[in-house]
Amino acid sequence: MILYQQIESNKRKSIFIVLAFVSFILLLGGLLSYAQTGDWLSGAITAAVIAVIYVAFVLFQSTRMLMRLNGAQRIESRDHHPFLWHTVEGLALAARIPMPQVYIISDPSPNAFAAGLKPESATVAVTSGLLDRLNREEVEAVVAHEIAHIRNYDVRLATIAIALVAVVAIISDFGMRMFFFGKRRNNNNLHPAILVIALIFVILSPLVATFIQLALSRNREFLADSDGAALNRNPEALARALEKISTHPEPVESAKASSAALYIADPLKKKVSRLFATHPPVEERVARLRKM
Repeated sequence: MILYQQIESNKRKSIFIVLAFVSFILLLGGLLSYAQTGDWLSGAITAAVIAVIYVAFVLFQSTRMLMRLNGAQRIESRDHHPFLWHTVEGLALAARIPMPQVYIISDPSPNAFAAGLKPESATVAVTSGLLDRLNREEVEAVVAHEIAHIRNYDVRLATIAIALVAVVAIISDFGMRMFFFGKRRNNNNLHPAILVIALIFVILSPLVATFIQLALSRNREFLADSDGAALNRNPEALARALEKISTHPEPVESAKASSAALYIADPLKKKVSRLFATHPPVEERVARLRKM
């Protein structure tokens, strides 16, 4: 697939997944209120309000919290790590975004991630293992991948998706309590099948929401691969970097499950089904890069 066709295809897929996520939350809220009162609209509106409030709360504290949870230490000046500093600075300039703050995680496992709700307040964090085990071209390719995430507002999107999964869990828990302990009103004409469908939907909704969030995460990794390769003009270097990162056996010790999807490759080194994976298979990513 031609580079820019792949970028546009990934962007369209991301829009579709986000719309599916929002629609799913509105449907969940509407279905619950319909089973309770026979009214779809009030539940959908309530679900939307809960989602907006919770997402805003998570976004407000996300960057600072991510750096602290993952043990990242800020590099204050170019004198401490001049190569990394100049690499981030040069690629940010090429991407036409402000230079992100630079962080290092003291860990021998090679990996990296970006954070920040907008380019003006973004950060790039790499592990010490990435600098030790990858050559200069490969480090530049990894940084380009993270800069692409920042330019495409992927971190904001991923943070919103994480928050929306939590919103679904909150609504689902409320729905379970409502079914077993609440009193339904104005629903004498409801077919019993609707109540059964609503109950099944509530039970399965957290799992479905997680699937949607992980699908979004995997798609944004493909986009950052292709966009980062376009920025760095070296898809082969990123392909080699991904191979080195994925074959290193040890996990990033300070990485948390809640932020694993933000890393360039799974920092926890868990072997799971693709449906539950935070990242696309490295073999597929490498194959796409080598076709560019």
